[in-house]
Amino acid sequence: MIVTSPLAETAEAGQKTCRVIRVYDGDTIAVQTGGFAGFFTKEEKVRLIGIDAPEMRQEPWGRRSKRRLKELISRTDSTVALQSDVEPRDKYGRLLAYVWDKKGQLLNEKMIEDGYALLYTFPPNVRYVERLRQAEERARIARKGIWGKGGLRKKPSQWRREHPRR
Repeated sequence: MIVTSPLAETAEAGQKTCRVIRVYDGDTIAVQTGGFAGFFTKEEKVRLIGIDAPEMRQEPWGRRSKRRLKELISRTDSTVALQSDVEPRDKYGRLLAYVWDKKGQLLNEKMIEDGYALLYTFPPNVRYVERLRQAEERARIARKGIWGKGGLRKKPSQWRREHPRR
């Protein structure tokens, strides 16, 4: 698969690289942005577009998914590039983004491909939906992560409906 440089692509779109300062779960991170003279100044919560990872209380997969995203981010010194789509924020005010590491890997796709998240789309933010769909198919066929023996029993969306926040 040929991929253009995401860091160059996001820079062209006016995006900057960010430092990840926290991983909340398998599909939400916090980054520092708005750098001045090489210092990051603003903290933003970011929801990865196109994926849905198990909730933290969906043991053991919530914890495993979070750990996998941390591993992927730490491989490039916690520096990532954020690429937006049509809608820049969700109803909770989080940035919605495709997250690229310094090596040009789309972390949203990697989480699905490794079996730690499911495809979860909300039009109009569907720039990479086919790519993410193919990643999920590869994970299913290979029986990776949540698709393997002892895998996820309920989709995160179903689990949230049964366990609403109070």
